[in-house]
Amino acid sequence: MVDALESGIAEASEVGRKTILPASFIGGPRDMKARYLDAMSMVQHFGKPDLFITITCNPEWPEIYELILPGQSAQDRSDIVSRVFKSKLRKICE
Repeated sequence: MVDALESGIAEASEVGRKTILPASFIGGPRDMKARYLDAMSMVQHFGKPDLFITITCNPEWPEIYELILPGQSAQDRSDIVSRVFKSKLRKICE
C-alpha cells in the first residue's frame, strides 16, 4: 500500500495483482466446484443417497493417548490424531 501511494496510485482497484488459484488448491473456489460436480455426477450414476453420515474425531480416543508421549496433548500431535482418524474411517468404509 505504501509503495502504491508513493507511486501516485489513487484508485484501490489498481493496487495489487490478481492471483488465480489452481484447482489443486484445497478449499479454493475451483476445488469446491470440482467437488460439487463430482458429487452430482455420482448422484446421476448411483441415484440419490439413502444415508448422509457425518464422522468426527474425538481427541480423547485411547488409540491417540497410546501413541503420544507423556506430557503431550492431542493438540500437540495433529499427525497422530489424523492417522488414527483415517484408520477408523477406513474401518467404517470397509
